[in-house]
Parts: sequence; C-alpha cells; structure tokens
Amino acid sequence: MAMVGSDASPQRRLTKDDWTDAALAAIAERGVAAVAIEPIAARLRTTKGSFYWHFANREALLDAALARWEERTTTDVIGEIADLSDDPVTLLRRLIARVIGMTERDAVGPALLATAGEPRVSSVLARVTAARIDLIVSLFQRMGFPPDDARRRALLAYSAYLGHGELAHSTPGVLPADPDERHAYLEDVVLILTGRPHR
Repeated sequence: MAMVGSDASPQRRLTKDDWTDAALAAIAERGVAAVAIEPIAARLRTTKGSFYWHFANREALLDAALARWEERTTTDVIGEIADLSDDPVTLLRRLIARVIGMTERDAVGPALLATAGEPRVSSVLARVTAARIDLIVSLFQRMGFPPDDARRRALLAYSAYLGHGELAHSTPGVLPADPDERHAYLEDVVLILTGRPHR
C-alpha cells in the first residue's frame, strides 16, 4: 500500500488519494481514532484547507479510507480470482497464498478488527466478511460440496485466515519462515479444507 509519510513535498498539490492513504497509514499505526484532520494535515505537511478541498469532514475521510482498504483487500482479490479459469482447488490454493501474504503485510485489518464496534467500521467489516466467505463458498460448491458443507468449510477457511493474521501480527515467530516449510503448511491447509470425510 502506498503511504504518504511526513516527508511529502509541500510544493505538490495534494490529492484526495494522498489524504486517503495518509488516513490508512494513521489507522495502521494507531487505529481508527488516529483519523483526525489536524494530525494527518501535519503528517502531510499541509493545512486543514487542503483537507476541506477534498472532504466535507472527518467521517468522509474515514469512509474513503475504509472504501480504499475494502477495494484493495477484498474487491480486487475477488476480481482476480473470478477472472481465472483454473479448477476450483487450484483457485482456492491461489486465493490462500494471495490472502495469507496480504494479511501478513496489512496492519489496517487488525486495527479495524480491534474497533469493530464502531458503526462505520462494523458495516465495512460485515460487508467484507460476507463477500470473502461467499467467494470461498462458491469455490467449495464448484468442487462438488453441498451448500451447507461448502459454507461450513468456508467458515473454517476464513477462521484460519483470521487466526493466521493474528499470529502474523502478534507472534510471527510461530509461523513457518522457511519457504519449503511455508509451502508445506499452506498445502496442509488446502488438504484439510478440501478433504472428503471418511464414511
């Protein structure tokens, strides 16, 4: 994610994207409460006048930041997977590899989960979660699993994703760092999620 830091050039006219990226950087560092006009203006080395050129108020900036996060972490990823014509197991494997890498780098997601009670955040998290789970359900259904089974497996997959993200940000040392071990770990995840029950 491109972030605008304190070394942003004061000569260049700031764009709405600059403010939005700065808000995301603030969320990643200090949570949703850090989305405040004056501190972000200071971060961008500009005045509040620049802010009001692009946004009506702090809530509009927060909405833009949340929409950008949703687009980058969910809408774009779903679009990538939907555009591929691989078999569903390969697509699941690609999806897992893609989102595991993203969640390890995404400091915004954990910050949003920590403030899930905030109405603006909760509505975005609900929409994002539903879209992500629906995608996974569709992959399992394409593998031939009945709808109820597909949903249970999708919930398990999404729970594992959230757990991996928590470990990556809180205790990264417990996750496999060696590329071969990491590959084996992710393959085990796929095998567990797609395995057929023994009758």
